[in-house]
Amino acid sequence: MNRLAPQPPPAEAPADLVIVNGAVYAGDGGAVRQALAIRGNRIAIVGSNGDVERLRGPRTEVVDARGGAVLPGFNDIHTHMLSGGLDMDTVNLQGAQTLDEVQSRIRGYAAAHRDLAWIRGRGWGYGAFPGSAPTRAQLDAAVPDRPAIMRCFDGHSIWANTRALAAAHITRATPDPPNGVIVRDPATGEPTGLLKESPAMAMMNAVVPKPSRAEQRRALEAALAEAIKYGVTSVTEAAGTPDDLDVFEEARRASGLAARVYYSLLITPGFTEQDASRFDAVRRAHPDTPWLKTGLVKMFMDGVIETNTAFMLAPYTNDPTTRGTPNYRKEDFERIVAMMDRHGWQIMVHGLGDGAVRMVLDGFEHTAAANPMPARGRRHRVEHIETIDPADVPRFGALGVIASMHPGGGFIATNPPAAAATPGFMLGVWGRNIGPDRAARGGLWKSIAAGGGRVVFGSDWPVASLDAMSRITSIVNRPPRPGGSDQRLPLEAAIDAYTSASAFASFDDKDKGRLAPGMLADVAVLATNVFAHPVTTRADVAVTATIVDGKVVYRP
Repeated sequence: MNRLAPQPPPAEAPADLVIVNGAVYAGDGGAVRQALAIRGNRIAIVGSNGDVERLRGPRTEVVDARGGAVLPGFNDIHTHMLSGGLDMDTVNLQGAQTLDEVQSRIRGYAAAHRDLAWIRGRGWGYGAFPGSAPTRAQLDAAVPDRPAIMRCFDGHSIWANTRALAAAHITRATPDPPNGVIVRDPATGEPTGLLKESPAMAMMNAVVPKPSRAEQRRALEAALAEAIKYGVTSVTEAAGTPDDLDVFEEARRASGLAARVYYSLLITPGFTEQDASRFDAVRRAHPDTPWLKTGLVKMFMDGVIETNTAFMLAPYTNDPTTRGTPNYRKEDFERIVAMMDRHGWQIMVHGLGDGAVRMVLDGFEHTAAANPMPARGRRHRVEHIETIDPADVPRFGALGVIASMHPGGGFIATNPPAAAATPGFMLGVWGRNIGPDRAARGGLWKSIAAGGGRVVFGSDWPVASLDAMSRITSIVNRPPRPGGSDQRLPLEAAIDAYTSASAFASFDDKDKGRLAPGMLADVAVLATNVFAHPVTTRADVAVTATIVDGKVVYRP
């Protein structure tokens, strides 16, 4: 009987792309390595330059990290990509500090866009206005000849001029819609031009010219391009509609999406079983793909602290007559959450004030007691958590609820100057409205994590920049708030909260969030090794390459 001669093992197929000379942080507490190789759209190996060299072939693309950190692509857990993309072509009021500066930007834009029937903008802050609230007369002074509306930086208020109010038929006789406020002059009852919260803003949005589908597609493309500049390779689209989901689906089928999208559908009070069945049909019509999926719903329990619409456990410091009002009655909220949990949906709820956070946690606790565990498990989320009662901190861990938090992300370097010890927000409307004790209980991500809770981070873009590494740096280095505890996280923990933990929060932890063999090849390469050298400037955390699905999609 002839025996076949021993054969050498088959040669491994060469890598399509390798990253060398880096500080590769695999994620989830893993050690820092030197290089990685990608075959197709998956990680092949992570190791030393020598380990990767054997997979380099004649057609292998090489990315030299030049000593910079190599991280899993960031998963921004809370964004508004479509609306943010549309706002990129409007008046940018971010950072304007005075009324004069705000009006100057608006006048300049209006003069350069005389063809537009409406002038729109976004990004103004409350502190730029006397009394912390803009008026229509101030906007009339900048745009007297056309309707004009400016959305606040937080997206919870619209500032309208007289022509815009007239177009929307908002007068002194117009009643406030449920859960919305038409701010009025206390002497005359006339609308001042400020509309608070979605139901009131919807009255204006109903008459603003709608973008075409082509304009929406261009806006989405621009928004996702902005994301990948910062190494953000996955996003959650918060509070969308079935119609807008079609925009994402069309983009995916036509030219592809630049980043992966987890899409949430908005629920409002009074949501019924029939509405739930309609959402189920939308989900069936959009089965999961590696690039686009749904299965998540968004609810708003309250508003924001700056306008006294966040729901608090005790009255506001600046207005002891109110503590805000929740958007849902307890019974209706519990009914809807339990219903959507039974239908197998993940639930994210905007809970910003300490009263809203408690009410949302109570609702999730009620559902866990009433319903059997869904087939894929429960990964429900509370969004923002800008202030919280100490008694509710350990409930995140006890209930298995995810704390989805969105620090402003102002860059704070290692060893920041003493002047940074009192953050600006403590001196502004936010801090004044709730007082120092509750302000000191903001941003308790370290305390929640220490209590066993899973914390994830995102931007809430366009409320704040998509710059993930600047936000991570601020989380790592931000001094304690006056009267508050130290909430600084180790660098690796902050990165994990933006990568592996956020992948868990979107039911993607088996495919992304870590740099390990078999995982999707979504990677961010930084300018410096942030694990070995102090971060002193924004340039230190700049993204020098973004890789999505195994392909380099961004280089500066």
